[in-house]
Amino acid sequence: MKLWGRILWTLLSGSRGRRGAPQGWALNSWKPRSSLSGLLSATEVVSHWTQVFEQRGIPEARESSEYIVAHVLGAKTFQSLRPVLWTKPLTPKQLQYIQELCSHRLQRMPVQYILGEWDFQGLNLKMEPPVFIPRPETEELVEWILEEVAQRPSAVGAQGGPLILEVGCGSGAIALSLLSQLPESQVIAVDKGEAAVRLTHKNAQRGAMRVVWRWSHGFMDGRTVSSGCIAGPRRAHFPYWSLQPRVTAHILCSPPPPHLSRLQLQDRIRIVPLDITSEGCWTHLLPWGPIDLVVSNPPYVFHKDMEQLAPEICSYEDLVALDGGEEGMNIITRILTLAPRLLNASGSIFLEVDPRHPELVSSWLQSRPHLRLSLVAVRKDFCGRSRFLHVRKSAA
Repeated sequence: MKLWGRILWTLLSGSRGRRGAPQGWALNSWKPRSSLSGLLSATEVVSHWTQVFEQRGIPEARESSEYIVAHVLGAKTFQSLRPVLWTKPLTPKQLQYIQELCSHRLQRMPVQYILGEWDFQGLNLKMEPPVFIPRPETEELVEWILEEVAQRPSAVGAQGGPLILEVGCGSGAIALSLLSQLPESQVIAVDKGEAAVRLTHKNAQRGAMRVVWRWSHGFMDGRTVSSGCIAGPRRAHFPYWSLQPRVTAHILCSPPPPHLSRLQLQDRIRIVPLDITSEGCWTHLLPWGPIDLVVSNPPYVFHKDMEQLAPEICSYEDLVALDGGEEGMNIITRILTLAPRLLNASGSIFLEVDPRHPELVSSWLQSRPHLRLSLVAVRKDFCGRSRFLHVRKSAA
C-alpha cells in the first residue's frame, strides 16, 4: 500500500496544466504493474483516490471515487457491490480504466459526464457535456407537477392526458420523467441548443431505462430510484450538482430480469429546436395547442452570481443554460409572456427559480394584468429554499 501511495504521489506531482490538472500521466502513458494489481482491491483504490481528490481540493472526494470504481466494476453504487468484490484484487485493465476516469475528475469534470449517465426520477439517462446536468431539486418539481395533475382532473386534455410543453429540455429529464409517469400524456420539448436537442432525442429513442434492477457479475444489486443531495457543497442562490443520494431504495426480486426495462416514450414526445426569445416563435407551437401545462427549469442565475459558479459548472456545462440575466428573469418573463397564447383556459405554468424570484415574479405579474396569470403557489425545496412556482391562467 505504501508503494502504491508513493507511485500515485509521483504521478500526481508532475507538471500541471490548465487549472492544475496533471499532465503527462493519462491513460496512454501509465500501465499498472501486474505485481501491484494483485495487491489493490476496490476498497483500497477508493481510499487512495479519495485521498488524492481531497489533496487536490476536489469536492465530494469519496463519493466521486466510489461512483467511478463502482462504474468500472459494472455496478451503480459502491455499496451495491457484493461484499466479496470490495476486497477482490482488481485487474490491470480495471485499474487502468479507473485512472483514466479519475484523471477527468482531477480536471473537475462532473462525475455525471465521466460516467456518461445519471439517474433522474427512476430513469437512467445519458449525460453528455455541455448539456445541463439535471439537479436533484428538479426531481421535486416533477413530483409537484404529478401531484397537481392527480388532484386537478381539469388539467387532463382531450387525448386522455395532459399536453405538456417543456421549455429548455436539456437532457430530456423532466419531459421523459413526466411521460413515464403519466402514461397518456404527450410532451412538446423545445430547446435552442443543438446538443440538448440531440441528447433528448437519444434519451427518448434509447427508451429512457426505468431504474429497477441490475444484474452484474452473476448477482443482483439494488439501484437508486432517485438521486439528489441533502448535503455537500451547495451554493446559496444557484444550482450545484451533487453526488449525495436523496432517496435510495434497494429492490429485491427472484429471479432478476436480464436487463433494465425500456420505456417506449419516443412516440409521445415532439422535440423541437426552438429559441423562445426569437420573434414570433410561439406561432411554431400553436398548431399543437392548446397546452395544458408549461414546465421549465429555465436559466435563472443572476448574472452577477455567475462568477461564483464552481469549476465543474464553468468549465463543462453550457453557461447559457444558467445565466438568467441581471435579475435572473430574462427567460422566466419570456415564458410568462408567451404562455397565455398557448395555454388552455385554466392551464398552468410550473417553474424552478432562484429563491429571490417568487417576490419578483409576483410583482411582475401584478403589473401586467392583461396576461391573466396569477402566482397561486410557491414550494420550497428540500433545503428549505423557495424554489418552485405554480402560475395559473385565469378565465377572461
